Amino acid sequence: MSQVLENMAKTYDPAPIEDKWYSTWMERGLFKARPERDKSKAFSIVIPPPNVTGSLHMGHAFNHTFQDILCRYKRMKGYNVLWLPGTDHAGIATQNVVERRIAAEGKSRHDLGRDEFVRRVWEWKEEFGSRIINQMKKLGNSCDWDRERFTLDEGLSRAVRTVFVRLFKKGLIYKGKYIINWCPRCHTALSDIEVEHEEQKGKFYHVRYPFVNGEGYVVVATTRPETIWGDVAIAVHPRSEKASLAGRTVKVPLGGREIPIIEDIMVDPEFGTGCVKITPAHDPNDFLVGQRHNLEQVQVIDENGRMNSLAPGYEGLSLEEARKKAAQELSDAGLLEKSEDMVHSVGHCYRCSTVVEPYLSEQWFVKAKPLADAGVKVVEDGLIEWTPEQWKKIYYQWMENIRDWCISRQLWWGHRIPAWTCSDCGNITVSETDPDVCEKCGSANIIQDEDVLDTWFSSALWPFSTLGWPDKTEDLDYYYPTSLMVTGFDIIFFWVARMIMMGLEFMDEVPFRDVYIHALIRDEKGQKMSKSSGNVIDPLDMIEKYGADALRMTLAALTVQGRDILLSTGKIETYRLFMNKIWNASRFALMNLDESRELPVLSADLPLALHDRWILTRKAQVAGEVTRLLDSFSTGEAARLLYDFVWGDLCDWYLELSKPALRGDEGEERLNATRAVMADVFRDVLLLLHPFIPFVTEELWELFNFGGGLIEENTWPSGETGFAFPEAVEKMSLFQETVRILRNLRAEARVAPQSFVNHATVQTAEGTVLSQVVGENRELMQVLSKIREIRTLGESAQKPSGSLSSQMEGGEVSLVVGDILDIEAEIRRLEQEAEAVKKNLETTAKKLANESFINRAPAEVVEKERERLAENKDRIARIQENIASLKRS
Repeated sequence: MSQVLENMAKTYDPAPIEDKWYSTWMERGLFKARPERDKSKAFSIVIPPPNVTGSLHMGHAFNHTFQDILCRYKRMKGYNVLWLPGTDHAGIATQNVVERRIAAEGKSRHDLGRDEFVRRVWEWKEEFGSRIINQMKKLGNSCDWDRERFTLDEGLSRAVRTVFVRLFKKGLIYKGKYIINWCPRCHTALSDIEVEHEEQKGKFYHVRYPFVNGEGYVVVATTRPETIWGDVAIAVHPRSEKASLAGRTVKVPLGGREIPIIEDIMVDPEFGTGCVKITPAHDPNDFLVGQRHNLEQVQVIDENGRMNSLAPGYEGLSLEEARKKAAQELSDAGLLEKSEDMVHSVGHCYRCSTVVEPYLSEQWFVKAKPLADAGVKVVEDGLIEWTPEQWKKIYYQWMENIRDWCISRQLWWGHRIPAWTCSDCGNITVSETDPDVCEKCGSANIIQDEDVLDTWFSSALWPFSTLGWPDKTEDLDYYYPTSLMVTGFDIIFFWVARMIMMGLEFMDEVPFRDVYIHALIRDEKGQKMSKSSGNVIDPLDMIEKYGADALRMTLAALTVQGRDILLSTGKIETYRLFMNKIWNASRFALMNLDESRELPVLSADLPLALHDRWILTRKAQVAGEVTRLLDSFSTGEAARLLYDFVWGDLCDWYLELSKPALRGDEGEERLNATRAVMADVFRDVLLLLHPFIPFVTEELWELFNFGGGLIEENTWPSGETGFAFPEAVEKMSLFQETVRILRNLRAEARVAPQSFVNHATVQTAEGTVLSQVVGENRELMQVLSKIREIRTLGESAQKPSGSLSSQMEGGEVSLVVGDILDIEAEIRRLEQEAEAVKKNLETTAKKLANESFINRAPAEVVEKERERLAENKDRIARIQENIASLKRS
């Protein structure tokens, strides 16, 4: 294949190959889903939609590589695959990006007005929204791009409205005043799971509340003295020692209002002072207490996170300023008993990291409990499987303790809530289409709600809205429920649980059959990657430097279910070398396949050597095992198995063993047989590797001229072939072990790698498999171990003098070194080594004799010491044998 080799680079250069093949795949429509009648062959995944504001990060790269491996594998297995791509409008994030652009003009969104601002956001989306899609293509994502969706596109907007209206009419959506998480910077409500909690230093203030009648006071401990202005009661537990205080009245230490002491089971009598101040407008637990006792809601903090006019003398102060002032005034009045330093958990906005404020406001909510109960049942019934299974318990815990979902956001970018309030009669009209008049009184004086829906509301519909719902489309009928959801554990509650709830409610069917929860990508020290830490590895930089295949193989091979991936550029470099290994091995194979005729075909009448039979059998075993692993989503184990097979079995052993035949040393028939085996093995290896490293395998498939179109248009190797020889695996194992021992003995004797040793022996009983293997493959053993003559000795024969030996299964291998070494010097070296090993042995034995060590050390440490003891005993025995043998020379 000289012409092929002339056009084939000596080293693998990924950039031109990746660009060429991705364009080819797109032109050929390789990724296009084509619904057919046989639904049993449907396989579908809807991609977790990345934010339209974002760029590809390593979490995306890992998530997408996992999905792409499975999609490519399923296509090769004959499935009709739909991998549906799309992006999320990301309400808060996108609005913040555009607001910053407008701020650079010296304006705010309010200066532009809602319509103009939204127009600007759409303009930004058209300009930058496709950036992450192009980056996904660089990774090799085999999505059906013709079906790409956006959570604000026309079809999804209609789906969102339909869902909102149906839930409202069913009584599962309502509007009410409630304590919510409020971001003073983003000026919007946040759901509980959009709040990130961080440990933060603070103070515990012990404040005296004087009794109105009589002497004395109660002491309340609080971290927020500025909210004392909003106190409406003091609560004690009804079965605590403080319960006798209930019914009395105290003065609020700031402002002097009189408030009652009440009983409520919310109070933990063991925490703080056993008395809790109740501020319903500024604490979610206090809000519930206030509802139970019909207490007033005094709101003293405004939407900007500043004190308002209900806190006289504090109006306009930031919360930090107000906290300091309150502490000082309480101290001056003799009402601050003490303050203590403490560390407590403080909620921050997941988008801008501003401290979140519990805030009383009117919002829209989904009654989550009825939906969650159905979501729990389908998992309990096994209709959705979780991998790893441990995440199922976390899912249950959250679903069983779910609170109503606040779905309104005080933003302009997003799905505007389809509700219109009548200015004349106050009725709220909820409609899928914009109404002209109030549905109750017929007035045209109606105003649409200003808020938009939580981004996760539209994302919750993703598995069916993207397939055309509420219309009954061919895609929806064929691909729903989807096959698999692949995502991180951090959005089980944000997204996975809500998709399950909405899928059951509107499709009467689960949204997916399997959920795979992958771990996090961390740096090599196990730290979370972040820009502030400076440890971020950019996947786009890695693709540019090492190629997409190297990055993909790294992420795949490092995957272990339930364990975080520790990533470094050094590991990506390792798998770049693997790409070169495959490339160079293919060059060697192509160099030895005759260009003037078709690729040789494997047939039963070919004279196959042991290593031919072995590599064909190993290839079939690997194909079967990789198939099993991919069917169980064990992509990491599959990638590592292929890596070891290609680097070890194929390159290190088979290609080396094939060289004599390829040189013509074994005759024409053996040359043809070796070429046929080589072509067959490389064909299946490229097929097996393709889902993991699609670019390099596609290029090599074309260079080998295997035919059948693009590699993905060919059938996946099943592992069931007519060329499997189980006995060859046992024999080859003995062959390899013999060669390894001879190489190790050469290294121990410090024989130069290129130098030949004259003699070696393999001592074994007559008729053993080992004697048969040596007898049939003696010449190859001699070539691989650079030994001029390897003889077989009977079991009772005298071991050759002047030799170094090692035991193996079924016999003993000896390397005769008397004629190439200074025997006396070698004996001295071995005696010194024996002394060093004895010292290690004594140290280990002493440790294991120490009961304190055995009882206190971790079990794995103790086991390691026991293994070390056994290894050192074996090593001393070998050294002593070799010394005795050398002394006989």
